[in-house]
Amino acid sequence: MNRAIASARLRNQRIEGRPSTRLGPGPTSLVAALGAVQSQEFDAAKWALGLRMGPGATDAAIERAFADGRILRTHVLRPTWHFVPRDDIRWMLELTAPHVRRPLAGYLRRLGLDAPLTTRAVRIIERALGDEGPLTRQDLQARLATAGIGVDSIRLAFIMMGAELEAVVCSGPRRDRHFTYALLAARAPRARSLPRDEALGRLVRRYFASHGPATVRDFVWWSGLSTADTSRGLEIARARQMPDDGHVYWTIGRSAPVRASRAGTAHLLPIYDEYLVAYRDRAAVPHSWQRSGTSLTIRHALVLDGQVAGTWRVSKNETGLAMTITPVRPLSTREQRAAREAASRYERFVGTNLSSAIIEPFPRRRSLPCAQPQS
Repeated sequence: MNRAIASARLRNQRIEGRPSTRLGPGPTSLVAALGAVQSQEFDAAKWALGLRMGPGATDAAIERAFADGRILRTHVLRPTWHFVPRDDIRWMLELTAPHVRRPLAGYLRRLGLDAPLTTRAVRIIERALGDEGPLTRQDLQARLATAGIGVDSIRLAFIMMGAELEAVVCSGPRRDRHFTYALLAARAPRARSLPRDEALGRLVRRYFASHGPATVRDFVWWSGLSTADTSRGLEIARARQMPDDGHVYWTIGRSAPVRASRAGTAHLLPIYDEYLVAYRDRAAVPHSWQRSGTSLTIRHALVLDGQVAGTWRVSKNETGLAMTITPVRPLSTREQRAAREAASRYERFVGTNLSSAIIEPFPRRRSLPCAQPQS
């Protein structure tokens, strides 16, 4: 049953069963369908969207959607960056920000960032962005220093996170690959508030429709909301239970036959992909074991038939990019061919020549280094 659960998640997350049209869903509608997409690794997060879109998806198209503000990047669920649709950013922050702030309180005290200081800093930042438009973090650090607030990069990061959680700032367009901040009201003028129950039901519905089957514990992990909130949201969304081997999975939408993925299907998932990090319970897709006591590291994941089967990495060379795929078990000829086809799709997405895609031979003993849930 675990493999069938994994297969249903692949379909619901749009990794499999993609539209036959060349472009498929746009980045805005895709992010809305998923609820939010973890994006602290920006280039990897663009690929997370691209692999869920049609075969004509490109890195450049997603970059344009980000530059135009159709998708925004902010701290909205766990204290890490996520892509969200601009029209949803305000109600999502109002729902989740109190829960995101709670674990940050201890850090703020240790850093000497009390409420009067952070309030003053956020007002200075708000005024600077209103007067000058989008600014980089270094620009804002200089504006604070001019106003008599000298902060290092760590303290500035927490001040900016607070400004995001207060719905004062969000991502602006990149400037020569440097990230900027902009006023949320300017980037998302039509973003609106929702009654709490409506916002809760909407977020629960989107998560379980796109990430299900999943458990209550999974949603609590993904959203940062409480178990009581989750139970209320499931009631509002009229989710369906799917008991299995002691776990209670929930899903939303029409029932479909639960069956395993087509044999030999390969996907090159980026680091922090929603398929791996959006679940606390890993019974359906185990990906944290190790065989020789070696510490786990965080990598991109090769997924075959819904299960993690290795890692992959790319590096630049004089002719473009070189990819190395490192399996954690022997791969059949069919699986190797599927992995190379997935590599070709990545090449088309980034628009850079992939000069080689090497599948390393499988040794007898290997630990599996791949993404773990991060806060």
